[in-house]
Amino acid sequence: MEIKKTEFVTSMAEYGKFKGIGLPQIAVAGKSNVGKSSLINALCRNGKLAKTSATPGKTRLINVFAINPGAGDAFHLIDLPGYGFAKVDMQEKLRWGDMMQHYFEGTRELKLVLQLVDIRHDPTADDVDMVNFLRQMQIPFQVVATKSDKISRGARMKYLAPICRALQVQPWNVLTFSSENGDGRDELIRKIAESIG
Repeated sequence: MEIKKTEFVTSMAEYGKFKGIGLPQIAVAGKSNVGKSSLINALCRNGKLAKTSATPGKTRLINVFAINPGAGDAFHLIDLPGYGFAKVDMQEKLRWGDMMQHYFEGTRELKLVLQLVDIRHDPTADDVDMVNFLRQMQIPFQVVATKSDKISRGARMKYLAPICRALQVQPWNVLTFSSENGDGRDELIRKIAESIG
């Protein structure tokens, strides 16, 4: 599969019907500032597709992008709001939780969740909760360790070990990714293509 064309579809405060709904969906989840927007832009080779920000907690809506619209391998990329940002009040955190719950319960097209974690840090309690939730809901997920360019190839195993322990996944089930140098992009596209069949 090759990503040739991408377009922004809509932003939603609550998951519902949108233009072109019915295509397979790949969702991107992770805590605030883990690099979701950067991954989307690097994956699609379009630096302006998802808005990136140095301020964590910027994505407060569900953003929908159409990938290869009109083609046989078309799908929707769903950018979910980042969780676990300390500077938002409890009300906002609950709203985000409800938004995520509505999405996962409401979608019939979801094929895979890309669960992002920062390779340099141990997963947070929120990351563990998210992975447990996906397992409980029997939603297929792929753990993606972002910012892999910050760690030498030789040292990666050392950094992946605590991620694997915390999330109860095998090292070969974690994909390393860098939006800076494109590391892991081909593998990720292969995984998406497999998931959407």
